[in-house]
Amino acid sequence: MGEVSRAGAVGVADGAWTPGAMVRAAVNWRAAIYLGVHFFFGLAYFIGLLVGITVSGALTVIWVGIPLLAGVMVLWRAVAMVERRLARLAFGVRIPDPYRPMPRGRNPFPKLKALVLDPATWKDLVYLASTFPIGLAEFVVSAVAWSATAMLLFSPAIVLGSGGMEVNFGPVSYWAGNPLEALPMAALGVVALLVALYVTRTIAIAHALWARLLLGPNRAQAENRELRATTERLQASRARGVDAVEFERRRIERDLHDGAQQRLLAVAMDIGRARAKLDSDPEGARDLIEQAHAGTREAIQELRDLARGIYPAILTDRGLDPALSGLAGRAPVPVEVDVDLPERPPAAVESIAYFIVAEALANVAKYARATRASVRVAREDAWVVVEIADNGVGGAVVRPSGGLAGLADRAATIDGMVLVDSPPGGPTIVRADLPCTW
Repeated sequence: MGEVSRAGAVGVADGAWTPGAMVRAAVNWRAAIYLGVHFFFGLAYFIGLLVGITVSGALTVIWVGIPLLAGVMVLWRAVAMVERRLARLAFGVRIPDPYRPMPRGRNPFPKLKALVLDPATWKDLVYLASTFPIGLAEFVVSAVAWSATAMLLFSPAIVLGSGGMEVNFGPVSYWAGNPLEALPMAALGVVALLVALYVTRTIAIAHALWARLLLGPNRAQAENRELRATTERLQASRARGVDAVEFERRRIERDLHDGAQQRLLAVAMDIGRARAKLDSDPEGARDLIEQAHAGTREAIQELRDLARGIYPAILTDRGLDPALSGLAGRAPVPVEVDVDLPERPPAAVESIAYFIVAEALANVAKYARATRASVRVAREDAWVVVEIADNGVGGAVVRPSGGLAGLADRAATIDGMVLVDSPPGGPTIVRADLPCTW
């Protein structure tokens, strides 16, 4: 999904600020490199914009400058696109392109008009033009912090090569005449390294916010993107739900055709044969009637099982806790059931939760080689959370048209989600989050 980064919550700001985390975070080092070289990018942008806009503006009096100016505009938009990718690489912030759709067709004039009237075009220009002074300030601060850090960290080597080194801390100065005397400076360099990292991260966050403000979409565009992403997700959920219902319908038809229907047909044939033998062979007719009676009982049992698979009566009458306890009682391994719901959720949520547990326990019996399992159902805010865990061999994988994919399809019908955590060797945890309001 196209995601709009949270305003201000960028990659460099998301990590921990402890000293160890600051040193280990790769994004801090990428940001340091970016801030060290971006000034030169800003200088190139400033010169290119100054020359391009000045020359094309001067040539507009003879019409040559109009296509030239259009080319400059296209070029600075392309450079702004590169800047968005650089910001993602350096700071971990994703900035979507905010441009309005271009008119279709080969006529360049409507496209030129759309280019000029798009506010994102001019925001790109402001960003690129301001990159030079802002980049200069960032470069100076970063250069001072990192050069001082490098000088202190490598002071023993500097002393060894130069014969001595003096460091002034305001009114206090320190002289090192040999590498051993320079070791306190190197220790101070470790502190300076942490300071440089903190300074770098602070500048990086400010730069990312500035880039997000000028290069990113405005509030209306961001809301439109979020609405479009939500619509696409709902459309996908609806399609998966329709597929799940269609699969269930075909399963019911297959079970009826291959099971109960065939048995009832055999019962009808046995009764017909018994009626033909009723006068001539009463004993044979009695055997056929007994056979038909047994077939009728088997057909009734199959119809009951099928009805239970569609929607169990106990779920309607008594709710989720007794229904899941019944599933656990029929499981081949001990299953602990914990249902903590203050009120009964809607019928659709109960039904989907029941069938997710049923399918998950069936998978435990078939594949997991587990000795115990557990089922937990609880309310978390406006969600019903269903969690099935076992101590089996693990390795469960969601495959298209597989049982676990079917669970996700069921949950998708009400915009829920299913997560499967099943590393090789176990344990396996299947978690379903079902949206629900009481």
